[in-house]
Amino acid sequence: MNKIIESLFNRKSMRVFTEEKITTEDRQLIIDSAIQAPTAGNLCLYSVIEVVAQEAKEKLALYCDNQPFIATAPLVLVFLADYQKYYDSYQVVIGKNVDSPKLGDLMLAASDACIAAQNSVVAAEALGIGSCYIGDIMENHDQVAELLALPDYTFPACMLVYGHPTEQQKQRIKPARFKAEDLVYQDKYQRKDETAIAAMYKNQNPQTDYKTTLERLYKFKYDCDFRQEMNDSVAKYLKKWR
Repeated sequence: MNKIIESLFNRKSMRVFTEEKITTEDRQLIIDSAIQAPTAGNLCLYSVIEVVAQEAKEKLALYCDNQPFIATAPLVLVFLADYQKYYDSYQVVIGKNVDSPKLGDLMLAASDACIAAQNSVVAAEALGIGSCYIGDIMENHDQVAELLALPDYTFPACMLVYGHPTEQQKQRIKPARFKAEDLVYQDKYQRKDETAIAAMYKNQNPQTDYKTTLERLYKFKYDCDFRQEMNDSVAKYLKKWR
């Protein structure tokens, strides 16, 4: 198998790192690889904040659902959807009557940010460096926006932590993904009935009782406090873009 394809199949989230530091050269390769990602109109509608200060890492660990490994990660990058730099630039050149960025602009910028982030993940994997996406960066709007000094027309699309994984993390089995036939449709979207839902989970893991799985997911991922907090915080970000 092609080495790049093989790494995509093997890559999994790593949450425990050794004390080995990420070299300056590898850090730069990860960041430069992110910048080489596809981007709408070559605008690079994103910015990246490298969180270096230990106090800031510890606060992010707290704000992101109390995940201590964030504070100990050798490299922490926050990928921002960023239209602020263009809004400011247009005002300099065009004038103060420039229309403010809207929700469509945000969606485009968020796509740019996440594509760049994934490029960094692939680069890190190629270097033997583990990574983990932290979607919880969207939570706790007031605290995160203040900590990172986020202006109105930015949005923390995702955060990534990187480090050399421990042997236990390397040996941990990657969770099974759904099969292509359950995710890919031709021409039109197809809603799933109960039979199709059951088949989807059976394809993912023949030992899975889909009802038990969905009840667990509902309890811990949907009917939960952190989801409400995330939605409330995202609404605060979106308010500025409407």
